[in-house]
Amino acid sequence: MSRILGFKLGAIALLILLLLVPLSMIGGLVGERQYQRSKVLQDIARSSSYRQQLTGPILVMPYTKVWNQWKTHAKTGERYLEEQQRSGRLYFLPERFVLNGTVTTEERARGIYKALLYRSDNQISGAFKLPARLGLGDDLGLYHFATPFLSVGISDIRGISNDLKLRFNGGNLDFAPGSGDERFGAGVHAPLPKLDSQGGQMLEFAFDLKLQGTEQLGITPVGRDSRVELTSDWPHPSFIGEYLPSSREVSASGFKAHWQTSFFATNLEEALRDCVREDSCGALSARNFGVNFIDPVDQYLKTERAIKYALLFIGLTFAVFFLFEVLKRMAVHPVQYALVGMSLALFYLLLLSLSEHLSFATAYSISATACVALIGFYVSYVLHSAARGAGFAGLLALLYAMLFGLLGAEDYALLMGSVLVFGVLAGVMVLTRKLDWYGVGKATLNNPANGL
Repeated sequence: MSRILGFKLGAIALLILLLLVPLSMIGGLVGERQYQRSKVLQDIARSSSYRQQLTGPILVMPYTKVWNQWKTHAKTGERYLEEQQRSGRLYFLPERFVLNGTVTTEERARGIYKALLYRSDNQISGAFKLPARLGLGDDLGLYHFATPFLSVGISDIRGISNDLKLRFNGGNLDFAPGSGDERFGAGVHAPLPKLDSQGGQMLEFAFDLKLQGTEQLGITPVGRDSRVELTSDWPHPSFIGEYLPSSREVSASGFKAHWQTSFFATNLEEALRDCVREDSCGALSARNFGVNFIDPVDQYLKTERAIKYALLFIGLTFAVFFLFEVLKRMAVHPVQYALVGMSLALFYLLLLSLSEHLSFATAYSISATACVALIGFYVSYVLHSAARGAGFAGLLALLYAMLFGLLGAEDYALLMGSVLVFGVLAGVMVLTRKLDWYGVGKATLNNPANGL
């Protein structure tokens, strides 16, 4: 291969590396805009309410245990009885827990950024079945119980938008602020009437909870038998947590999901015992499920993914450009390659700026059309033919269409990218199979249009 051709290929490779500088700057700008958006979303959530996590209701019975213990006098050796006491709480999970919720969503905007808020109208019901003698056996007589209460953990109580009333065994009770137990964090609690310490009876409960939040709604299935059904107008749910819905329906008008769990699946009783014994409720709070209300068209994420393909995209474009040059025995100056490369890099900046105001598909279409038109117009003069310029623009438009397909097919992106590279390489090999590469440099050197 001639020195001229080797120099040309080296110059093209150097240009590709130099183009990484503006591309990295655009990538940094994407990260900066993402950070700015996350700050705005946090500000909106701070002024309304954050993600919501519902834990409960859990029946709590504070107690004081009093008993006599034999002691031995240190000096006289006489034995005597000394009264001992210890305070604590008994915790009981519901036998049955049912939640039916209807969730509506709305957008809140601040500048060009938008946050998705939701309002959940929940009907919560169920029943407690206290064990015989509260599970204390013969020691029951040693326990003195204070006022029991129903504790409901709500991660951000600012989101509560209704006056909570508890329907308990046929009576109506008021909720008070605070969960009543620091283990469950923020929330509400309802003092209960005195309960029969012999246990065995069913204690029915029900209340309505209207809750506002942002991004995510999580629920801990506290019942021995837990059934949760959520219906929403949001068509792009992302189901989260340790338990997926047992059934779900998702359409353009929204979704409907149903969860059903039992203590056999959740092992929640052991998690609650660990929470009480070790004063660490991480396992309890982790046993949850719910839904993320997210926008699937994240323009920053898609722009960031597009930039990851930039090197491949520019390399393929330069390969097509070089193929025109070789097959048509024309000379193209490295500066002309650089201008085309800068146009390709500018596409990503246009895409980023337009996608903040338009849908991603529209922004992509406008940016790609502008760059294809500009490069096609320029290349028609570089290659001394409008037909060649149009052909180059057509191939470039096809590459942009393939890139858009790669961005939309996340699961098959690697496969599609591999097939694309293989296809381009195969096309180059087929088109240049009879080309005398040793003669290319001579032909270029003898060409009066040589720009080197």
